[in-house]
Amino acid sequence: MEQTLASLSLQTGVTVLDHLERSMRIPVVDGLQAQGDLIVVPLHVVAGAVRPAPDEPPGFGRPSPWRDVPPEGVELLRAEAGGNTHTLVAEPGTCRWTADVDDDTRLAIGVFVAAEVVYLLHPEHGASGCAPGTYVVRRQREHDRRRGGMRFVAD
Repeated sequence: MEQTLASLSLQTGVTVLDHLERSMRIPVVDGLQAQGDLIVVPLHVVAGAVRPAPDEPPGFGRPSPWRDVPPEGVELLRAEAGGNTHTLVAEPGTCRWTADVDDDTRLAIGVFVAAEVVYLLHPEHGASGCAPGTYVVRRQREHDRRRGGMRFVAD
């Protein structure tokens, strides 16, 4: 089902800013996509550097690190000032998520596996869709001219 920004906002309770067109259909992408300080990368692109925890049933007294994404979504990252969040949204039973990830670059926030289209929602940036597949959610970084080296992109 195609989503609009209005329907996704209503489903999650995330209020988007007034400058965004709520009636627009949300585009769906099957490759790299950035949203402010996050970047979503198909796992196969970074598979040599990123290793998610196995998606196994709980056992030996420990729960599985993978969780179903509820209809209201999962908060991926909150802005440094404590404000706007990036939220992963999916229909029930269509997406699983884990923050248990080993990433050589230490940029990964988590990995999700989507059987159907899922959405990233942000109050300032609006929303974008991810086609079915397995994706790594990472922080973005940029060159810091004043201090040299790298820093996280601040949203």
